[in-house]
Amino acid sequence: MKSAEEIMKILDAYDLTGSLRDAGELAGCSHHTVKAYVDRRAAGGRLDRPAARPQLIDEFLPKVEEWVDRSHGKIRADVAHDKLLALGYTGSERTTRRAVARVKQDYRAGRVRVHRPWVPEPGMWLQYDYADGPRVAGAKTVLFVAWLAWSRFRVVIPLRDKTLPSVFAALDVTFRRLGGVPTYVLTDNEKTVTIEHVAGIPVRNTDLVSFAEHYSVVVHTCVPADPASKGGTESSVKIAKADLVPTEANLRGEYASFAELEAACEQFCTKVNTRAHRVTRRPPAEMLVEERARLHPVPAVAHTVAFGTTRVVPDNTPMVSFEHAQYSVPHTLLGATVWVRVHGRGPDEQVVITHVGPDGPVEVARHARTTPGTPAIDEEHFPPAPPGALDRTPRAKNIAEAEFLALGDGARLWLTEAAAAGTTKMRVKMAQAVQLAKLFDPARVDWALGHAAVHGRFAEADLASILDRHTTGPGEHQEHRAGEDASLTQGTTGWAALGARPEEQEAGR
Repeated sequence: MKSAEEIMKILDAYDLTGSLRDAGELAGCSHHTVKAYVDRRAAGGRLDRPAARPQLIDEFLPKVEEWVDRSHGKIRADVAHDKLLALGYTGSERTTRRAVARVKQDYRAGRVRVHRPWVPEPGMWLQYDYADGPRVAGAKTVLFVAWLAWSRFRVVIPLRDKTLPSVFAALDVTFRRLGGVPTYVLTDNEKTVTIEHVAGIPVRNTDLVSFAEHYSVVVHTCVPADPASKGGTESSVKIAKADLVPTEANLRGEYASFAELEAACEQFCTKVNTRAHRVTRRPPAEMLVEERARLHPVPAVAHTVAFGTTRVVPDNTPMVSFEHAQYSVPHTLLGATVWVRVHGRGPDEQVVITHVGPDGPVEVARHARTTPGTPAIDEEHFPPAPPGALDRTPRAKNIAEAEFLALGDGARLWLTEAAAAGTTKMRVKMAQAVQLAKLFDPARVDWALGHAAVHGRFAEADLASILDRHTTGPGEHQEHRAGEDASLTQGTTGWAALGARPEEQEAGR
């Protein structure tokens, strides 16, 4: 094979002499080589490629094409080579590999899927899909990801499950965040949307039809197992999972509560909707302001048929009754109307409570199924106990009580402990303490009262005894203390005369 420079030299020599032999002598090659390049130039062929020559596999190419077509372009070259050997092929495996590669390339060229750029119109299409969310308190979660096609505005909402009420609540919240409802909604063929396919036609869920009529929206589903038909939301799902689900790549920690996951989703939406999009070069939040003019209004009342039965929360107790059992709800919903439904079966059965507020339906409580007489209570649903509700604080009701409590914390402790012990004549003893405070230092009397409360000494003379012991000086009473050289244990010296004769005991004395 000649280089491009050599080929141009051969052709230049032929154009100069007009003779094949003379050109061959000038170019230093055979006149047959000169003739081959001259003929190929005249035929318009490529000069830098050798001329095609017949190969042993040419007569077997129709069979190779048949095998590639039957295998939908997946047959291996080594398998095809073994089959060719059985048919009498004598060529090398290398030739077979090259032939199979060419046939596969031709097969795919006629069947490649060509994507035409989609130019969406404002207010027309909303796509949504799901992603596996992080585990919160050991329970699985689901990320609901919605994508408004024209403005590229995204909404990510965490869900506890993919049941119909949860999906309807997420869609209602999405519409209210967008500030309107688009004309079409595109999603997968979930059971919440499509019950079955008949002759390739999706049969819609009746509850979904009612939901679509309520919001005046048309729900479409993509082709089964064809994620390319809703590529926008597929990309949004991938980005949301990469940012929100804890992985080694993002170094995000585990979520302590579901509320923390909700806050993280809101932060993610704010971040992606306020920065310029790669395609439009504009922030989606800015484009949404223009697109809202093409969206139709969101109904004032949410679609609540799938949320269960209604219950009214009492004005003073955040508990609702459902099938003869009681379940707690947040205390901020006192007097409000909620919807209660059952999710799951068997030991995993749960009671889900939903409230519809200005921002749409929100799941406010989820309890394990309980029995009548055993209320299901979540401590977070109740406000902190008011001060003094459990620990009673002494408060003076008359002058005598005020004078006693004015002695200090020891007096308050004595009153509380004495009352708990059922002490009699408490008012008399309190008056005595006030009188002692006038004779002695009030701080010493308060200490004595606290000392009596700690040791449970509530008798009539106990306070005076403790006070007298506390006020006695070191010279008036010898105090014995245990130490390294002395012990308070009684000695055994008196036992030495035990069993001795009288004269020995007298001598010992």
